[in-house]
Amino acid sequence: MSKAKIAINNKYPSVTDLRNKAKKKIPKFAFEYLDGGCNEDVNLIKNTSDIRKVELSPSYLSKHTGSDMKTELFGHTYDAPFGIAPVGLQGLMWPNAPEILAKAAFEHNVPFVLSTVSTSSIERISEITEGQAWFQLYHPTENRLRDDMINRAAQAECPVLVILSDVPTFGFRPRDIRNGLAMPPKMSVKNILQILGKPEWAMKTLFHGQPNFETLKPYMPKNLDLKQLGKFMDQTFTGRLNEEKIKPIRDMWKGKLVLKGVASEMDTEKAIRLGIDGIIVSNHGGRQLDAGESTIRPLTRIAEKYSDQIKVMMDSGLRSGPDIARTMASGAEFTFLGRSFMYGVAALGNEGGNHTISLLKTELQQVMEQVCCENTKDFPNHLIKKIN
Repeated sequence: MSKAKIAINNKYPSVTDLRNKAKKKIPKFAFEYLDGGCNEDVNLIKNTSDIRKVELSPSYLSKHTGSDMKTELFGHTYDAPFGIAPVGLQGLMWPNAPEILAKAAFEHNVPFVLSTVSTSSIERISEITEGQAWFQLYHPTENRLRDDMINRAAQAECPVLVILSDVPTFGFRPRDIRNGLAMPPKMSVKNILQILGKPEWAMKTLFHGQPNFETLKPYMPKNLDLKQLGKFMDQTFTGRLNEEKIKPIRDMWKGKLVLKGVASEMDTEKAIRLGIDGIIVSNHGGRQLDAGESTIRPLTRIAEKYSDQIKVMMDSGLRSGPDIARTMASGAEFTFLGRSFMYGVAALGNEGGNHTISLLKTELQQVMEQVCCENTKDFPNHLIKKIN
């Protein structure tokens, strides 16, 4: 049951408003890391625009006793059918961001997923969420590292382990290359000037300390510059996930196992054969393959064929309550948003998580009432136009 009240800052009644505010509050290199896709941003833009081609049919004269967005997933009843997607380098974009968002997610009873390359540790996020946070694993090249991180997630009582499949190589992101992005940020003259222009971000970063990969800290050398960081990440995580790598994870992990980054029927069938409990149809927010499909297209096909065999979820491109409704009407059982929550925290700091969850809940509730949808499983009954 949610411990949080709906609390919306009326100055920012949309994710677009939060994005605009975030752009003004954080250094350009941090905002461009958050906001950008890969290559020419084709798939980043297409993700959202294709979701918004989906149309719903209202039933104005039908009897309606109310709408309830509570959604059961993996034995837990969440208060809404969306969660906070894993995002890397969260503390770079706003100091203490993962802890702010994890706390808000816990209070609102929605899932928070911690990335391997975020800036808080598995143990700290588990403490904040009383063991309810999920953990997303970047598959390491060394089995020793893989086993240690999985054991840490188990000891932290994470109910769901998410394994990432869509990073066989790191995306080509021109903005990050131009900005010399590193952890901690590379102190070029350009970046220093950007930081000086954002005094609140600078002061809070100074207070909280420079962000680091806290989960990875036990395994990595100290004080890596951009070139060294890139080499470490390539050596530690570059490598294609395949069925042989997933099998020992399935054997080790006793909780629910989710495969993220699925974008085809073929990979869905493999996930089912491997005994995976759920998939997240995703293209990494348009940050990996600019020439790929938008997420809503494979989601529609996959849900139609396989939703009776595996839990089908989606992220990438969702920015609003109506987007969540469109995605669930297209067959997703649950959804995740990443950038929207980071815009919220970058715009509003400690209040950003609560505000953004409250905003999305309010928008989704309005859509449900409008179309006469009593519960989230009913959304497909209101679909009149889907993406083929």
